[in-house]
Amino acid sequence: MRRLVWQIFPSFLLLILLCLVAVSWFTSRSLREFHVERTAADLEARARLVAEQLRHFPVGTDAALDALSKQLGELTGTRITIVLDSGRVVGETSEDPARMESHAGRPEIAPALTGRVGTSIRFSRTLQKEMMYVAVPVASPVAGAVRAALPLDAIDLTLRELYLRMVLGGVGVAILAALISLAIARRISRPLEEMRLGAARFAAGAFDQRLAVGGSAELHALAEAMNRMAVELDARMRTVLLQRNEQEAVLASMVEGVLAVDAEERILRLNRAAADLLRVDPQQVQGRHIQEVIRKIDLQRFVARALASPLPVEGDIVLREQEEQRFLQAHGAPLRNAEGKEIGALVVLNDVTRLRRLETIRRDFVANVSHELKTPITAIKGFVETLQDGALESPEDARRFLAIIIRQADRLNAIVEDLLDLSRIEQYGEGNEIPLQLAPLDPILRGAIQATAIQAAAKEIRIEVDSPPGLQARIDPSLLEQAVINLVDNAVKYSDPGGRVRLEAEPAGDELLIRVRDWGCGIERQHLPRLFERFYRVDRARSRKQGGTGLGLAIVKHIAQAHGGRVSVQSTPGQGCVFVIHLPALRTLIQS
Repeated sequence: MRRLVWQIFPSFLLLILLCLVAVSWFTSRSLREFHVERTAADLEARARLVAEQLRHFPVGTDAALDALSKQLGELTGTRITIVLDSGRVVGETSEDPARMESHAGRPEIAPALTGRVGTSIRFSRTLQKEMMYVAVPVASPVAGAVRAALPLDAIDLTLRELYLRMVLGGVGVAILAALISLAIARRISRPLEEMRLGAARFAAGAFDQRLAVGGSAELHALAEAMNRMAVELDARMRTVLLQRNEQEAVLASMVEGVLAVDAEERILRLNRAAADLLRVDPQQVQGRHIQEVIRKIDLQRFVARALASPLPVEGDIVLREQEEQRFLQAHGAPLRNAEGKEIGALVVLNDVTRLRRLETIRRDFVANVSHELKTPITAIKGFVETLQDGALESPEDARRFLAIIIRQADRLNAIVEDLLDLSRIEQYGEGNEIPLQLAPLDPILRGAIQATAIQAAAKEIRIEVDSPPGLQARIDPSLLEQAVINLVDNAVKYSDPGGRVRLEAEPAGDELLIRVRDWGCGIERQHLPRLFERFYRVDRARSRKQGGTGLGLAIVKHIAQAHGGRVSVQSTPGQGCVFVIHLPALRTLIQS
């Protein structure tokens, strides 16, 4: 697209050139007509002077008339022709009259013979030139006409010089007019170009630079209007940007996933929480159909239901990913624009997986603790009833039944004590900080070995210790020793007779690791995520036979959490287990 200056300038220049051509054409025609008229008047005057002299010549003096024509023609540079009323030429400047034909029919002679002035411009076969002829009548004594003629070469030469001057002047005027037109065009287009650049700056967001107000009234008004527009746009853009930033901050800080779709199920907006829940990139999925980028049939059905319903809807969505399931609580509502027109649906997703798992754990805990308590109570009640029914009469049976009752009472007492310990330890995770002190780890490890020495000796299991001397941490010694005892006790219980258990402690980066390793039967992989739940047993029959309450590993987990750490496990069936207590290193605690 051409610039404005090159649209205005050619038009101005063409208009000026057309005006110059028209003026030149009109002037040249006027000049030619003027010269022709002046030449005709001059020739008429010359012819009348000759005619006046002919009044003194007697009739029949043809030679004298011819001599007069040649003499006057030579003096004036004019072709003089004297013609009688019969048309016979008796005097001629440039030719012998005797050889000339009758001129009675010539267009300039015929009117003169009737008493009028005759004028003609035509090609002369005698002189082989284009000539202008003017003839005047002669009354007496020689009746006829006198004709004066001049070649038009003189007029053309004069006009040619005038035309050359006109052309040169016209070229100069055209150049000057072109420069003036270019200056005018630039003067007109420059403010518009500045406004275009200003509008481009406004479009780029540079509202602080205002347009210069000047020029004509129209341009002045346009510049002021654009400056006002810039001020208003700046204010509106700031408002929109502030609102967008606030919305972005709100959406980014929400733990709930927010998904907005249009009426055709194309994704309009997706916050980071929703992207993390659905495992997608929010930049790549925007504007695409939900079926294309999120292949979750439950979510697709819920979005379709939210679009079809004029009222808010709720539902549960289950996302199945490899070996785990995630549970989402979804709320859908119509999405409307500023005019209130429905343009899509807004879906809010809450991840309730942890709540569902906690509910499952709570139900399992209630069922497990009921079962664990019911078993010894049932046994105690049964043997007491047996004793009441007559077993007391048999001292041997009575002693055997009482021993079973005592063993079941001890088991019941162990369960209650573990529950109380677990409850006490959990309080440290509810705002009550555990009192920590700087203490060495070696006595704790040695104490755990001593506490499990009897069980290990009964199975001929060797317990090894590997701990750097002087290793210290900020701990509660009694609680940490209890956790290590539980792990070592489990390792001894589930190790084969004659085996070994290794107890290690070492720093590793920002953590201090206490590792209990055994080479026993190991644990299947599917049991590892729930291994630290209360009363969770891999093999219930074997666990009860070993005398465990099902709370030992749960106590270990909560003790580690109370110290600001965690517990982990690695196991391969048939190769043993490795339980690790991760505690914050001493330098990490000091920095914090």
